[in-house]
Amino acid sequence: MKKALYILISLSLLVSCSKENNVVEFTFLQLNDVYEIAPLEGGKVGGMARVEKLHQNLLKENPNTFMFMAGDFLNPSLLGTIKYKGERIKGKQMIEVMNAMNFDLVALGNHEFDLNEQEFQQRLNESNFQWIATNPVHKFKDGTSKPFTIFKDSIYKELPKTVIFNIKNKEGKSINIGFFSATINANPKDYVDYGDFYESAKYAYNTLEPKTAIVFGLTHVTIEQDKMLANMFPKVPLIMGGHEHVHMSVPVGTSKITKADANAKTVYVHRISYNIKTKETTINSALIPITKEIGVNTKVDNIVQKWNVLLDEKIKEILPNPNEVIYSAINPLDGRDTPIRSKQTNLGLLITKAMAYSFDNKVDCALVNGGSIRIDDELQGDITGIDIFRVLPFGGEVLKVELKGRLLKKVLNYGRLKAGKGTYLQRYNATYDKITKKWLVNNKAIIDAKIYTVAFSDYLLKGFDIPFLKPENKDVVKIYQNEDTAIAKDIRKAIIIYLKSL
Repeated sequence: MKKALYILISLSLLVSCSKENNVVEFTFLQLNDVYEIAPLEGGKVGGMARVEKLHQNLLKENPNTFMFMAGDFLNPSLLGTIKYKGERIKGKQMIEVMNAMNFDLVALGNHEFDLNEQEFQQRLNESNFQWIATNPVHKFKDGTSKPFTIFKDSIYKELPKTVIFNIKNKEGKSINIGFFSATINANPKDYVDYGDFYESAKYAYNTLEPKTAIVFGLTHVTIEQDKMLANMFPKVPLIMGGHEHVHMSVPVGTSKITKADANAKTVYVHRISYNIKTKETTINSALIPITKEIGVNTKVDNIVQKWNVLLDEKIKEILPNPNEVIYSAINPLDGRDTPIRSKQTNLGLLITKAMAYSFDNKVDCALVNGGSIRIDDELQGDITGIDIFRVLPFGGEVLKVELKGRLLKKVLNYGRLKAGKGTYLQRYNATYDKITKKWLVNNKAIIDAKIYTVAFSDYLLKGFDIPFLKPENKDVVKIYQNEDTAIAKDIRKAIIIYLKSL
């Protein structure tokens, strides 16, 4: 009886060990759309030093932990607009922080190409982490193109279209896992050829499939485009995406698409196991809020604080207490690129109301171009002066202008027809009646010969976005000059003072 029991226990242990030997476990830490290295909402959420603390904890739990960025991190940011050693920072702070965090794989987003060709190349050369670029390639003036390269230590290294990692379990059994990317063509630039990301992804997947146990996606496209990719590749169990800025986990067949909140307010942690024998993949995903309870990694925090000191010095030249909480937004204020450039948003309305407020509301309406609003994020909870600078990093004046109604109608129509572009106008007290197809100010149709008083962002009066809106236009009757102490002298100050009044 004892002998039989011993044999039974031995067989059970052998089966258990055999099962364990065939399983490879690994963890993915997913971020996307991160523009700010420091915590937001008065320090309550986000912060890359906190993310790195989580990263280190996950590495202790499982050394097979990999950290990913699903695009959009070099721009926009308030820090990126200021000068350091004579040059605009333009994402330099992100590269330094991400190098210290040892990201394992980084995909390109559309905002990476906000930088000009030289700036983008500098950021590539400064990076120490692995990039992937399945569809975007470097386009030259003669029309030819080739993969983007990193130039370091006198060596050119191309950004690959596919990436393969080898993972071993404790018993030494290993698998290869592969990655493809996809970047949305939402930011046309002369030096970038986006190609067809569907065809590029298909080629990448077909290249990876015979060489790997599992293929994953690391993408920066819309959720609808991600769904199409998931349907194209039903064997891909997980697509880690970006672009939308709000967290989601979307099932597609037996696969899923995950996106975390922008600016590391949340991250996704995917604990994955693969059975070499049965070829089964199991994924347990958790959305993790990044809060002060996580703690901070000292090394990364020191880098963040170094950049924050520079930022505070610059902002304090204009605003004495930039970290003061000035407003609490219960509902998110929408400053994301796509909405702010295509429809009236609550943030656009707030900004234009503040513009009118800077002239004691003695204006008929207020207008600002959506392209001036550069935060590409939602503001929620405690809002500080720094947040307002993030919204409008380039500042500028609010100008009170008298102009004829026929010019005002022309300006409003021009902005309406530019939906999707930076020229689209965010408005206060100006509405379009779709039935009559007329513009209304103060709920009355605009009269061509009447003179209207309008609060404009000074950028609009330069004719860059709306070519006929210039001081020399005969229908511009008068442009009032601001005193140096006027609220309207800096649009950001005007918003801050307005929010404090609410």
